[in-house]
Amino acid sequence: MKLYIKPASCSLAPHIILKELGVPFETDVVDFKSGLTASGKRFTDINPKNVVPVLELEDGELITENAAILQYLADLKPEASLAGASVALGRARLQEYLSYIGADLHKSFGPLFSDASSDEMNADAKAKVRSRFDYLNSLFADGRTYLMGQYSVADAYLFVVCNWANFVDIPLGNWPDLSAFMERAQARAATQDAMRAEGLVK
Repeated sequence: MKLYIKPASCSLAPHIILKELGVPFETDVVDFKSGLTASGKRFTDINPKNVVPVLELEDGELITENAAILQYLADLKPEASLAGASVALGRARLQEYLSYIGADLHKSFGPLFSDASSDEMNADAKAKVRSRFDYLNSLFADGRTYLMGQYSVADAYLFVVCNWANFVDIPLGNWPDLSAFMERAQARAATQDAMRAEGLVK
């Protein structure tokens, strides 16, 4: 398998999960300025949406969108229980968390990484992010270790997006229970391996 990534972006989430699973894979870094991957391919030929992540399977089939890729990876090794309980409610909860992280939390950060955003737009975006963090902190305030009790693909995605707070001057320490989750998630060997591979930690 091959994972197309941009270091420190949301593609770090499936990168972490591939490390968790211990399956063979390679990465191909996308340079969005040139439009090329490190292997010399034009990225829009791979994904016309022009966004990462993209997972290329052995037969050449391509999967895009984090929620889809993460669930596919979780299903590769059901024994790892990275999709939560294999019952309807458990899978619905996973969908619920992946959807919230992708559609609400992830999207809220968008203006903060755009040079076209005004000060007012940035202030509004930070307020939205803080509101999302308030909700997430309340989830972990009940003592749970991870979103679904045990580690899942949703936790990898949540860790990656929440970690962006460090790049936009939103101190995560204001949400102690969420911060404790971040520490647990970052301490995992797979997270460290993926972050090291992307040059984010030494």
